[in-house]
Amino acid sequence: MHSFTEENYLKAIYHLSEANLLAVSTNQIAEMTSTKAASVTDMLKKLAEKKLIHYIRYQGVTLTNSGLTAAVNIIRKHRLWEVFLVEKLGFKWDEVHDIAEELEHINSEALINRLDDFLGNPVADPHGDPIPDKSGKIKQKKLVKITDMQAGESGTVSGVSEHSSLFLKLLDKLGLTLGTGVKILELNEYDGSIMLSIDRSKEQTISRDVAKNILVIL
Repeated sequence: MHSFTEENYLKAIYHLSEANLLAVSTNQIAEMTSTKAASVTDMLKKLAEKKLIHYIRYQGVTLTNSGLTAAVNIIRKHRLWEVFLVEKLGFKWDEVHDIAEELEHINSEALINRLDDFLGNPVADPHGDPIPDKSGKIKQKKLVKITDMQAGESGTVSGVSEHSSLFLKLLDKLGLTLGTGVKILELNEYDGSIMLSIDRSKEQTISRDVAKNILVIL
């Protein structure tokens, strides 16, 4: 059993290493957890003593097998709770992250397995992120950023890489929610903005900053 803080560190290391596929630096962890570097170093020493991470000062951090198992379990709980909050309690997708951050620390395997079954064993959360199964396996979908698409290409919005409430509310306003069909009409070389056709019913121009955080299945 791990403390809330330990679980948050393991989750942060997992997300950072998933993005970079490299050892994670102390400064990266400090930035993600909004913690001073000295405090991060102290926690990393504790996690290393518990054999949850490999930590060599100045060379970065990687998860051990047991650390990886713990991190994936936390992520599974978080994403299942998000599904529950949206599908069963009527929360919007921009409202659930902070609540799920609290619920993910409930340490009952039986509860989470029953929650998973109750929800019909979903494979993705309300933001399109894959949910690990009971054994920790994750079914990854081949997603591309809208910024990596070419003019004339079409796809379906299937995930986001930015989870802030402001961003998700903007997507709601634009009509770019999960399951929405998009087609690239025009790429603006000057500022990187992109004109889209949304569900073949309206045209919308979005900025590069918005487009790079919307993930699509072609």
